[in-house]
Amino acid sequence: MAFLMRLCMLVVNVLCLPLHVLEAVGLYKIYKRVFPLCVYRISVNYNKKMYDKKRELFLTLPEFNKAGGQMTILEIGCGSGTNFGFYPPGCKVICTDPNPHFQKYLKKSMGENDHLTYERFVVASGEDMGSVEDESVDVVVCTLVLCSVNNIPQTLREAHRILRPGGAFYFIEHVVADPSSWAYFFQHVLQPAWYYFGDGCEVTRATWKHLEAAGFSDLKLRHIEAPLFFVIKPHIIGYAVK
Repeated sequence: MAFLMRLCMLVVNVLCLPLHVLEAVGLYKIYKRVFPLCVYRISVNYNKKMYDKKRELFLTLPEFNKAGGQMTILEIGCGSGTNFGFYPPGCKVICTDPNPHFQKYLKKSMGENDHLTYERFVVASGEDMGSVEDESVDVVVCTLVLCSVNNIPQTLREAHRILRPGGAFYFIEHVVADPSSWAYFFQHVLQPAWYYFGDGCEVTRATWKHLEAAGFSDLKLRHIEAPLFFVIKPHIIGYAVK
């Protein structure tokens, strides 16, 4: 199995040579203008299939409004704003994403979710949110983002830094499958092509290990099988308390 997987990975890598060249010469950046449209369309279907899971998770958000006033939520990699509909009325939302081309779709989602107050949109990666003050937000939300950041531990350190004491980091992420499964096999075989389709997305990450090592005081994490394409069926969902 291992030999066959490596052989298939090699074949896919060879087939991806034109994409490797495009990235090497900088032309792949053009896709970043198109990617927000792809995400916007895909996320509509994702929200339909994951509605119950998202609703159940985000129903617990008010527990972290300790001050009893306006809750502040910062979303890392907000994309087109597909989580906004799950946030409690009256929340203040800070949006961050490294891709500025999401703003068009972000504004559309903001208009459809006027139960929230939108403070600002920050063009920043999850690893570097220096414009956000220490201990300044109640909740950090990160969904389908840790699969594509360059440095998961640093992203989690940044989330920990900007959370007030007792605040929570909410996550929903697809992860690597069990090594004995065919999903694991195809995740690794398809990864070279998936990387380009997903703008840096990696389906072979054991993200839960980074969350367990991130130094949060409490971690509520579940492994689930999402009703999605088999390569991204394995998910983790939950929250971590600072």
